[in-house]
Amino acid sequence: MEPLTRCENGHYYDSKKHTSCPFCGVQNLGIDIQKTMAKRPGEAGYDIGVTRPLDRSSEQAEIGKTMGVYKKKIGLEPVAGWLVAISGPEKGRDYRIVSERNFIGRSEEMDITIAGDEAVSRENHAAVSYSPKTQNFRLYPGDSKGLVYLNEEEVLTPELLKSHDIIELGQTRLMFVPLCGELFQWEENDGVSEDEEEMKDKGKEKEKKEKKDKKVKKDKDKG
Repeated sequence: MEPLTRCENGHYYDSKKHTSCPFCGVQNLGIDIQKTMAKRPGEAGYDIGVTRPLDRSSEQAEIGKTMGVYKKKIGLEPVAGWLVAISGPEKGRDYRIVSERNFIGRSEEMDITIAGDEAVSRENHAAVSYSPKTQNFRLYPGDSKGLVYLNEEEVLTPELLKSHDIIELGQTRLMFVPLCGELFQWEENDGVSEDEEEMKDKGKEKEKKEKKDKKVKKDKDKG
């Protein structure tokens, strides 16, 4: 088992699943919550939810080549953005968004788990997607009976997301914070120098040539 990371406040968490301590939430966003959002009754934060990696088996959304290659190289799906709980039972927590669809619900089987909000449907209350090809984020209504709102408007069909849009489901309000887009994209060779790439290519060519020479020699010996 990989050792857990300890944050400044003494919490332990898996750094491969979370970009920062999930118990402390995202810090230094520069957002004045008291100014922008009204308080709701019954808000009591406790730390339960866990963001899960995306299950690819049943997905049909198109994914860009770069994100897939980068995931293969580093063994971790690169983050494309975040949802930050600005009110509700898990206020202060952040949830990673990766490419394709990220399904939201209370179940730990969901890609984004909001376990502390009993008003959120267990599975597929809503979904957020990121397309590396179009560089767009979208919000989708789920197939449960729970409703989802974008900037106070009910979501009935897929809607484009813009930075700092507010998503509401159950007793939770989430602020959308993008990373990828026009100003930033994960590059296919991130973390690997051009020299390293060239050496790998030469190594593969040498290996192919050696296999070919061995096959030719073997055929001659048989003849």
